[in-house]
Amino acid sequence: MQGGLETLKVYKLAVRLEIFVHRILNEKFPADEKYRSVNQLKRSSSSVADNIAESYGKFSYGVKINSLFIARGEIEETKSGILRAYKKNFISQELSDFTINKYTDLHKQLNGYIRYLKNKRKIKQPLST
Repeated sequence: MQGGLETLKVYKLAVRLEIFVHRILNEKFPADEKYRSVNQLKRSSSSVADNIAESYGKFSYGVKINSLFIARGEIEETKSGILRAYKKNFISQELSDFTINKYTDLHKQLNGYIRYLKNKRKIKQPLST
């Protein structure tokens, strides 16, 4: 497939991290957390990739960028949930640090993508990505 959403590095990383978080939740969390921490972390980690995908499908730069701002919020929510999981002894500090660092990298990449779109909007280039 030439071009498209699947070629965006930021989207691919978001999807990989979503799958990683889901594995952690399935393997490490106690059963009684299924409808509390697990559900919330599944939704926030999924929402990162979903909002990037939604942004990709929008027409105007402003609407695209707004969806990416929502994705940034979901990144922070996921990081917070992972940190709380460590503090509740559901996961190790190493796993928490690793996951939070990966989400921090994703946040930086997302900021770069937002800057790219803002610059394209300033010079009024037609939308291509």
